[in-house]
Amino acid sequence: MAKANPLQEQLLKAGLVKKSQVSQAAREQVKARHGKAPVAPSESQREADRLRAEKAERDRALEAERKEKARAQELQAQIRQIIETNKVKRDGDSEYRFNDGTVIRTLLVNAPLRRQLASGALVIARHGEGFELLPRAAADKVRERDASAIVLDNAQPSAEPSTGNADDDAYYAQFQVPDDLVW
Repeated sequence: MAKANPLQEQLLKAGLVKKSQVSQAAREQVKARHGKAPVAPSESQREADRLRAEKAERDRALEAERKEKARAQELQAQIRQIIETNKVKRDGDSEYRFNDGTVIRTLLVNAPLRRQLASGALVIARHGEGFELLPRAAADKVRERDASAIVLDNAQPSAEPSTGNADDDAYYAQFQVPDDLVW
């Protein structure tokens, strides 16, 4: 312990301070005498700190991007698994045509599958390069993960394509077109 000055000894004897407080004050005095006070950071230290902060920010951004990619891959794997385990076996020789964006696609189905597709009990989902038929419950699970994987769902309300002419649309709206119309 550093040597206490007479005032500190008197305060200690009088009981106004504790021995730990006296020793702490003595340590601070010694540090002050030896010049161990914190120095202001130099320009190179500030530059190094700035570079470290920038690198940490870049690392956080890269990690967030990696996590997002991993999450997207995980969702795609879940979708593939749901489709593989729940797909309905397709058989038949009747063609069922549907729109895939701007392209018209065709699946071969039988009459019961066609009725289920028209009623919305079955849904067409994209699976790799092809398409599969899924029951409604499985399609809802797929839609939760990625709605773009569902290509055709007749039970969902969809926006009717407009021809751009409101008078023509109003006139043709009075004619009913069956859902199971074979092209």
